Order: sequence, then C-alpha cells, then structure tokens
Amino acid sequence: MRILMLGNSLTAANDMPAMLADCIGAKVYHHTRGGARLSEQLNPNTRLGARTQEALVQENWDYVVLQEMSHGPVTAPEKFFSSVRELCGQIRTRGAVPILYATWAYQRGSAKLAAKGWDYDVMADALSAAYHKAAVENHALVADVGQWFYRLSGIQDLYADDGVHPTPSGSRLAAETIAEVIRRQMEGQNDKANL
Repeated sequence: MRILMLGNSLTAANDMPAMLADCIGAKVYHHTRGGARLSEQLNPNTRLGARTQEALVQENWDYVVLQEMSHGPVTAPEKFFSSVRELCGQIRTRGAVPILYATWAYQRGSAKLAAKGWDYDVMADALSAAYHKAAVENHALVADVGQWFYRLSGIQDLYADDGVHPTPSGSRLAAETIAEVIRRQMEGQNDKANL
C-alpha cells in the first residue's frame, strides 16, 4: 500500500507519516511545507505544487491524505472547498482514495486562540463541519482527528507549547485515526468482494 500525505507542519510534526506507516504497514510519503495550503499543492509554479502535481500524475497511490492549513477551512472556506474538489478529482482519476485529515482547534486558553479572538468550541465545531462537508461533497473519507483532540485534550497531552502543533502523543493519535479510517474502508471493500 502506498499513501501520499499533502499538508504542512501539522502533518510533518513528530514524523507523523512514519507513525502512520507503522500503524498500517504501508509506504507513506509526504509533501509538506510549514504553513502550506492545499491550493499550493495544486500550483505547479511552486516547488511544493510542482512536486505534488508530478507525483499525482506519474505515480500510483492507494490513498492520498489532504490536510489544509490550520484555520484555512474557517477563514478561507471557498478556497478550501475549491482546492479539495480539484485535488479529489485528480486523486480519483488516478484510482486512489482521498482522505481528508481534519485537524483541531487551537488549544483552549492558548495565546494563539486569544490572538485570533476565537472561541475554542466554535473553532472546533467549524473545522469539523467544514471537513465533513468537503468529504460529503467529494465522496472522500474523513479522519476527524480534531474531534478526538476536542474529546481527549483535557485528559491527554496533545498540544505542543505553542497551542497549535501536536505533541508526539497528538501525532500518534492523528496517525492512529487515519489508519483506522483506512482499515474500515478496506474492510468494507473486502465485504463487498465476498458477496
């Protein structure tokens, strides 16, 4: 199994792609740049976009995981939905399955959340809703890591000191959530094949 992850530092932190590879027994590659948006992955005039576009056209993937910049689905929803639509089209044309990696709200009480003037619950709900809407519209799978952060952040140490990036435990939770989505999808395919 070959998986390509498109995202930014929320994907690359703590070498999460290697954690996913361990969880699912796959070869996992990632095209990331700190602060990157999905629209950059579509732009062949950027180094990241050129690399991604070449990989989507010339290589075979089983799954391609899409992760938008941390607040992009909330602050630039049209750009987010448009980028997801275009990328999902490219991914499906090549026979791969798109997965949206729904990230989390900034940590409750963090300086970053306060600087934006946002409410933690509102940001968490808005991110989850945007990713789920994009998944439904594009027949994509969704790994709602953000909802796990929402449920578990008071119990587990999931946020790094900046209140945005994940700790190793947070990255492990993300990898396990994505792996579980892939396992469920594969089991569904196997069930259909056995009918």
